[in-house]
Amino acid sequence: MNHKICPVAMLAQQLIERRSISPEDAGCQDIIAQHLNCFGFTVEPMHFGDTKNLWAWRGSGEKTLVFVAHTDVVPAGDETLWTTPPFMPSIRDGSLYGRGAADMKGSLAAMIIAAERFVEAHPNHRQKLAFIITSDEEASGVNGTSKVVQALMARNEKVDYGLVGEPSSTERIGDVIKNGRRGSLTAQLCIQGVQGHVAYPHLAQNPIHQALGALKELSMIEWDQGNAFFPPTSVQITGLKAGNGVSNLIPDQLHVQFNFRFNTESTYSMIKNQVENLLERYALDYQITWILSGEPFLTPKGELLDAVLNTVQHYCDKPPDILTTGGTSDGRFIALMGAQVVELGPINHSIHKVNESVSIADLQLLTKMYQRIMEQLLLT
Repeated sequence: MNHKICPVAMLAQQLIERRSISPEDAGCQDIIAQHLNCFGFTVEPMHFGDTKNLWAWRGSGEKTLVFVAHTDVVPAGDETLWTTPPFMPSIRDGSLYGRGAADMKGSLAAMIIAAERFVEAHPNHRQKLAFIITSDEEASGVNGTSKVVQALMARNEKVDYGLVGEPSSTERIGDVIKNGRRGSLTAQLCIQGVQGHVAYPHLAQNPIHQALGALKELSMIEWDQGNAFFPPTSVQITGLKAGNGVSNLIPDQLHVQFNFRFNTESTYSMIKNQVENLLERYALDYQITWILSGEPFLTPKGELLDAVLNTVQHYCDKPPDILTTGGTSDGRFIALMGAQVVELGPINHSIHKVNESVSIADLQLLTKMYQRIMEQLLLT
């Protein structure tokens, strides 16, 4: 490792070296805890099942700003396709390469260095600075930030602002920030038929044929019209499974999976009721399981959004686009605490890809941005 490089790149390298494939942490949070302990943070491990989580805080003011991050990464795939091994970080042409460089060990390192610099400059800051870090954001997330938030709410911990370091930027740091996300709802549907020989269809009930009308109508429903912040709610059928490959056998069951990405104009119960009413109208014999991965959330204009906008404008001379696009993030759990939530992080063009990378200059800029946001929210 090149010890002459900047602190944020050094810390990012140390984290990338850890093969923390979700839900493994592989020692990343130990490294983070050492840094935070040195600057007066109280660090509380909050482990659930196979997932390691960390809740850390400093200060005791009325307002709390929490930085939200994850130490886990997706698998590297075929490692022979990487120019350099994915868990041996390398610097080439001003960029840091390795799995998790952009998603999101780079921004986690920037958060930590920003916090250290903030505390050095303002050791008696008036408000509370905190971190929630998990080792399971990329996989199920069942025992990650969600469980931490539940535990904090059970003891009446208060969070006012949540800054999530997901890679929100597209072409340059800060060109896009996220102030909300759509909800995600998955349905696993089983249509029951009667098995039989294809030559004797009158003795069977083909669940595929029975379901076609309902599935077509499902795909064409206008759930809502969206609003100024979100596109209309959409549904996609993501899986169909029936039979065992034999051409002369009518199957007895059809399994269908479909996913909704829904906005603040629709709710879980509204969608559920409409789908089940549709299935009843077609007189289908069915069982359905619903999996709510996250409710939609939206942060309107307020102190956090103002601070982020001011920061991006200060360093980039251009305001960001404020969007709610993309999948879900752990910001949805922070929103449950009544907090304002914004996402600001690295450029996302290489995430989950071979030769994932982040510009070191971008990490340095992101560190400055995070520190400025702390100063705007924690010194008054």
